[in-house]
Amino acid sequence: MKKWILATSVALALLGCANEASTPALPQGVSFIEAVAVKDGQVGIPYKKYRLANGLTLILHRDDSDPLVHVDVTYHVGSAREVAGRSGFAHLFEHMMFQGSEHVADEQHFKLVTEAGGNLNGTTNNDRTNYFETVPSNQLEKMLWLESDRMGFLLPALTEKKFEVQRETVKNERAQRIDNRPYGRMDEKFNQALYPLGHPYSWPVIGWPADLDRATVDDVKQFFQRWYGPNNATLTIGGDFDEAQALAWVDKYFAAIPSGPAVSAVAKSLMTLDKTRYLSMEDKVHLPLIRLGFPTVYARHADEPALDLLANIIGGGKTSLIYKDLVKDGYAVQAGVSHPCQELACLFSVYALANPAKGGQLAEIEARIRDAIAEFELRGVTDADLEKAKVQFEADTIFGLQSVSGKVSTLALNQTLAGNPNMIAADLARYASVTKEDVMRVFEQYIKDKPSVVMSVVPEGMGQLVAHQDNFQAQLLPAVADTATPIRVESVIPEDVDRNKVPLPGAAPLLKVPTLWQDKLANGIAVLGTRSQETPTVELVIYLDGGHRLVPVAKAGLAGLTAAMLNESSRSHSAEELAQALEMLGSHLSFGASDYQSYIKVSSLSEHLDQTLALLNEHLFTPAFDAADFERLKQQQLQSLEHLKSDANYLANQAFSRLLYGEQSPLGVSSSGTLASVASLTLEDVKAFYAEQYTAGNSQMVVVADLPQAEVMSKLAGFAAWQGKASPLPPLAPLPEPHAGTVYLVDKPGAAQSVIKLGKLALPYDATGEYFRAYLMNYPLGGAFNSRINLNLREDKGYSYGARSDFSGGSELGQFSASSSVRSDVTAPALSELIKELKRYHDSGLTDSELAFMRSSISQGQALDYETPYQKAGFMRMIQRYRLPADFTARQAKIIAGISKDELNRLANNLLDINQMVIVVVGDRASIEAELSALGYQVKLLAL
Repeated sequence: MKKWILATSVALALLGCANEASTPALPQGVSFIEAVAVKDGQVGIPYKKYRLANGLTLILHRDDSDPLVHVDVTYHVGSAREVAGRSGFAHLFEHMMFQGSEHVADEQHFKLVTEAGGNLNGTTNNDRTNYFETVPSNQLEKMLWLESDRMGFLLPALTEKKFEVQRETVKNERAQRIDNRPYGRMDEKFNQALYPLGHPYSWPVIGWPADLDRATVDDVKQFFQRWYGPNNATLTIGGDFDEAQALAWVDKYFAAIPSGPAVSAVAKSLMTLDKTRYLSMEDKVHLPLIRLGFPTVYARHADEPALDLLANIIGGGKTSLIYKDLVKDGYAVQAGVSHPCQELACLFSVYALANPAKGGQLAEIEARIRDAIAEFELRGVTDADLEKAKVQFEADTIFGLQSVSGKVSTLALNQTLAGNPNMIAADLARYASVTKEDVMRVFEQYIKDKPSVVMSVVPEGMGQLVAHQDNFQAQLLPAVADTATPIRVESVIPEDVDRNKVPLPGAAPLLKVPTLWQDKLANGIAVLGTRSQETPTVELVIYLDGGHRLVPVAKAGLAGLTAAMLNESSRSHSAEELAQALEMLGSHLSFGASDYQSYIKVSSLSEHLDQTLALLNEHLFTPAFDAADFERLKQQQLQSLEHLKSDANYLANQAFSRLLYGEQSPLGVSSSGTLASVASLTLEDVKAFYAEQYTAGNSQMVVVADLPQAEVMSKLAGFAAWQGKASPLPPLAPLPEPHAGTVYLVDKPGAAQSVIKLGKLALPYDATGEYFRAYLMNYPLGGAFNSRINLNLREDKGYSYGARSDFSGGSELGQFSASSSVRSDVTAPALSELIKELKRYHDSGLTDSELAFMRSSISQGQALDYETPYQKAGFMRMIQRYRLPADFTARQAKIIAGISKDELNRLANNLLDINQMVIVVVGDRASIEAELSALGYQVKLLAL
C-alpha cells in the first residue's frame, strides 16, 4: 500500500502546477479556466477547461491513440429537479432531444451520426442527463452542430405529434424495463419507503404513468426552458482533435445560445428513518428476494469512502461475511452489499435471493443478514480487509481509463456534480487515507442498530414468505401547480453561421488496426497479441473450443457448471482464500462457457501479472472439485433456470432455438441446460468434462498488454506444460422441418408486453463471403437505429421501445432473426407491421439512399472498432477462431465500397422469405391469441 499512497501524493503535488500548460489562442468570449497534466506513471486524466460567456463549461481531453472523438453534453438536470405530480420529464426530454430541432430534420440526428460511422445515446438518472456520440475524428464539427442545435433551437421543432409518439415510447420502455421484468417494480416501491414523502428521489426516473399521461407539450417546453440552458451544461470532448479548431467550432455553434435561468445547487441533508419500515410485494418471480437499505450520507461526503469500504468488507465477493453466512451455506442463491451514492443521498444496500430449496423464508434470511452484520462488529476490520478494498478501488480506477468515452464520462460527471473535473487523484487519496477506526466509526454511526427499509419480493400467492408484516404504506403527494418559469431568450444566429447547412466532414482519418503479433508456446498453444500502452494493464483470454456444443443434450448445462466449479477452491486453497489473493492484487479471473467454447478471462495490472497467472494456474490445473461446492452450484443453476422462466426474452429465445434446431440438438437447448438435464448432472460428469474440455489441444490465447511480446511470452511459459489433445465435436442431430405459417405462442399470463421473434436458418460465419454480404444487406432493414423496422414500430407507431434484425452465424450454422418487445395491446398489429416490412424488403430490396447510408456508416464505423483492450481482444479472437487473413478488414472495405444494390437485393430475395420463417410470440395468451389468429396464421401453444 505504501507504494500506491506515495504515487497518489505525487499526483496531487503535480496538479498544483498543472495550469502552466500552454493553451491555444482563444476566441472572443471564451475564457480559459485551468489545464491539468498527468505525468507518466500517475493516475489521472489530462484536460483543459474553458467557459463561454453564456455559462457553458467546456472540457477538452486530447487522446490520439485512436482516430475517434467522443462528445458528451451533460445537463445538471435529472428527476431530482422535478416536482410532485410532474415526474418523468427529464427522462422524457432525453427522448425528445433526439427528435430533430429547428435545423435538423425529424430522425436526422440518428441518421447523421450513424451514417458518419458513429454511435450515440442518452441517459438520465436522478441527478443529470447526458447525450453523447462517438464518431471518427473527422466528424467532430458535425457533432457540435447537432448538439448545439438541440440546445439552442429545439422548441421550434417540438410538435404535438412528436410529443405523443415519444410519450408512447417511454411507456413502452417502462413496460419493457419495469412492468414486464422480474423485480422490475421493486426499486420504485423501495424508494418510496426510503425517502421522505416529496423527496426528489422518491419517484422513479422514468416517471409515474399518471404523471406522463397528465403532461402536455407546454409542460415539456417549460421544463426545457428552465433547465437546458448552456449555463446548466458541460460540453466535454475527448479523442483525436485539434484543440484550436475545436475551440473555434464550439464558439461558432454554442456562443450565440443565450443563458437560461440561474441554477442553484440542491440542498443536501442527511436522511434518517424513525423506525424500520417493512413492505412487500408479490411478483411473477421464482426466487424470493429481500433487500435492506440504510440511509447514510451523500456523494463526496467525508464519510463516503469509509462506507464504501465497509460495504466491500461485509458483502463484497467470496471473502465477505454475507457470502459466507448466506451463499456458501446455500441459504441464498445470490447476495451482496453495495453503497451507491448520488448527489443528494447514499444508501447502504444489502440484498439476497433466497434459495427455495432451503425454504425461502425471508424472515430467516433477514436474521442471517443481521447476524452477519453483528459478526462484523465482533470481528472488526483487519489490515487485509482494508488493503483489499483500497487496492480494488485503485485497480478499478485504472481499468476505467481504458476508453475515451470512460474518461470523458468521468470528467463530465465530476464537473457536473462537484464543479471540478479533476477528482481522480483526490479520490484515490481520500480512499487511501481511510483507517480501520474510520470504518468502525461509520458502522456505529450509520448502520449499527439503525432503522432500515426492509422489502420482500415473493412469488405470486406466496405471501407467507415475506420477512415481516408490512408496516409502511406508500403515499403520493398531489400534483404541484406549475409556477411561472423565466423564459429563455430565443437564440440568435450570427450572420456568418449557416445553421441550415450540415457541416462537411474533414479528411477521413487513417484506420488504426491493431498491430498484431503471433507466437506459440512450447506445447503448440497459439498466442495472438497486441501491445497497447494506454494503461498499465493486461487482458488475457484463453479460449477452449467445445463449450456447450461438446455436451450431449441430456447433459445440457454441464459446460457452464464445470466452469463454475473452476471458479471455486483448489486442492491447496479454499475459494475464499483464492478470491482474497486476487482481490489483494486488484485482479479479476473468471471461467465461463458459451455455445461453442469455454473461456478464461483475466484482467490484471501489469505489475501483478505474475502473481495473477500463478493463481490462474492453481485454479486451472489443481481444482478441488469439492462435493459441497458442486451441490451448492448445481442448486444455484437449478434455481436460476426456474427464475429464467419469468423472463419473456429468455422464453422467446428458447422457443425460437428449439423450433429452428430441434430438441435433440445442443443448439436447440440453452447452454444453461434444462431442469431435467441439470438435475441429472453428477460430480463425475464435471470431472469427465473437465478432462475432455480443458486441454492444451483445445486452447488458444489472446492477450492485450502494455508489455512487449517477449515479456508476455515469458510470463505465459508456465502454460507450456499443459497437455491433452483437441476434442472433436460430435455430429449434430438432423434439423427439423421448417415450422412456417404458424405463430407459436408461449403463454406468460398478465404480461405487460409481448416479445415477438421470427426468423429462419441462414448462413454460417464468413468474414468476406455471403454471410458478410447478408450483414450489409440487413443493415438498412434492422441493423441500425434508423432502420426500417425500428422507425416503423418505435418512431412511427409507438408500439415498441425498439426493434431490430440481424444475421448471426457460427462455424457450422447460422440464423436470421427479427425481434421486438411490444405493448401487449398491439401485439397483432406489431407482428403484422414487422411481417409487412420483411415482405417489402424481400420483394423490392433497399433504395439508393439506403445503400449509400450503409456504405458510409459501416466503412467509417471501423474507426471505433479497436479502442478498448477487450475490443482488440475480440477482433483478434475472430482472426484466430476463423483463421482469417491479416488483411480481412481491407477485403471487407473493398466489398462495402463495391457491392451493388442488385446483389444486395438478390440476397434479400433469397434469404428473407417470410414463408420460410418461424414466428414466436411470448405474451398474455388470454388477451392476444384471438387477434393473432385474425391475422390468418394458425396459432399453436408452445410449452417450455
